[in-house]
Amino acid sequence: GALVESGGGMVQTGGSLRLSCAASGINFKFYTMGWYRQAPGNQREWVADITPSSASNYADSVKGRFTISRDNARNTVYLQMNSLKPEDTAVYYCKTLSSWGKGTLVTVSS
Repeated sequence: GALVESGGGMVQTGGSLRLSCAASGINFKFYTMGWYRQAPGNQREWVADITPSSASNYADSVKGRFTISRDNARNTVYLQMNSLKPEDTAVYYCKTLSSWGKGTLVTVSS
């Protein structure tokens, strides 16, 4: 399957962005979808995931600020990011099974 992220950009501290990941070539509704991020010089890290039943899990660093959701009719998973901090600056990737998207860059300025 293919995953295509969108919605990245530059925002100021405290701002919000919503990322989208559109999936194709997979039976989307049956799979757990995840968001990961990689900051410059750092390893890629898990941010959040959502199961087929829409149960969600979050890294401690984003809990209470980020919300993951899915729209099975649109084969799309979202990441709503609020109260953004400079340390949230990273390339954000969508993942399911062994498939990764190419990422979308989020830059948070102080």
